Amino acid sequence: MISTRHTRALLRGLLLGAAVGVSACDVPEVGELETLYAEPAERREVRLLGPGETLGGVLEESLDRGQQQAVLLAFEEQASPRRLKVDSEIVLRFVGENTLRGVDVVLNPDETVRVTKGPYAWASSVVRTPTRIDTLMVAGSIEQSLWASLMENADLVDMPYADKGILVDELDKVFQWQLDFSRQIQPGDEFRVVFERQVRPDGTMRGGHVVAAEFVNVGKAYRALWFDPNGDGEGSYYDEEGNSVRRSFLLKPLTFRRISSRFSNGRMHPVLNRIRAHRGVDYAADSGTPIMATADGVVQHRGALGGLGNAVVIAHANGFTTRYGHMSRFSAGVRVGSRVSQGDVIGYVGMTGLATGPHLHYEMIRNGTHVDPLAVDLPNGDPVPSEAMDRWTAELTPRIALLEQIAAPGEVRTAQPEPQLPPGDDRMADGAGDPPDDPPLK
Repeated sequence: MISTRHTRALLRGLLLGAAVGVSACDVPEVGELETLYAEPAERREVRLLGPGETLGGVLEESLDRGQQQAVLLAFEEQASPRRLKVDSEIVLRFVGENTLRGVDVVLNPDETVRVTKGPYAWASSVVRTPTRIDTLMVAGSIEQSLWASLMENADLVDMPYADKGILVDELDKVFQWQLDFSRQIQPGDEFRVVFERQVRPDGTMRGGHVVAAEFVNVGKAYRALWFDPNGDGEGSYYDEEGNSVRRSFLLKPLTFRRISSRFSNGRMHPVLNRIRAHRGVDYAADSGTPIMATADGVVQHRGALGGLGNAVVIAHANGFTTRYGHMSRFSAGVRVGSRVSQGDVIGYVGMTGLATGPHLHYEMIRNGTHVDPLAVDLPNGDPVPSEAMDRWTAELTPRIALLEQIAAPGEVRTAQPEPQLPPGDDRMADGAGDPPDDPPLK
């Protein structure tokens, strides 16, 4: 390394040489050093926990029994080694001649337990996977389904498959009060969405939410814009006028499920084999699919209910009651008298009672009379609070601008043609046709 004193002396010599006329060729050349390759500070070995293997067994190859116990005790301060799953990633960190100095155990994509050897003992800590925030802006049109349109979207080619599924679910949640994506969307419908997400170093997503979205269904445009009136992270979605897109009830108690039987005053019962009124809607779904409460309310019944098998009945405001039948099991905490909120999971799809296959039977009753859940008109939720209106107005413009800068699906942008001059007009030849200077700012 050349010291600052030597550097200054060299500069003074060069300046003096220039002053007395010494040419550049008289300045001695500095030699080149050979490239040096430094050994890494540590060597790492990555292991995947196999069936029947334990963390202690993996450590046996590198530590004596006493040191193994010390590492396990330090690890247990953060997590249980007995709960590690098959294929859990374990990184062994060595220094010198195969001296183990640390162990990293990946618990999940966001947390790693790091055990490191200190001067007196082994110590542990939890290392959280860092993320960066980015914003996706994507558009598409429906050919078969929303799922297929997003899974095959060219703008999302680098997005992991599971994360695309999360995006589909988030978009479904945004419009779940206006549109039933399992039955209402049509080929040719279009969507545009701005999605903010937390991205891990490996490209997977920790979480995210829709900032702004537009869905055009059979020519009618629906827009939803995120806004957090209370600044507590529990925001909601509103249209451009500040009206809530929420309704007092969800359109359906399941996500993305096929309707297998509609509300009817007379249909052939598949088990009883006779004509009988069907006072609800059946949703075909796999056993174990989560069932959501469609509105806030109080549980009136939880248990067997005739042909509905295992069922939950919830009382809501304004004289509404909902029933959910054929459940395989109930959610913990759902009992008679307990309060539930819209979207809470209350149980899981099954085929108890009079059912030929796993599905959910869903009923809606208003003031003692059954109504068709697919046809009833329900009121909207609360609009943007008046005390938050100024902040809403300030955030509205940039969110709409983000949405509108996304090219609509199939939109073709073409260059404007050059102006055509009459024959013999040569104004462009000497620059006379150039656009005038901008007027001065006032």
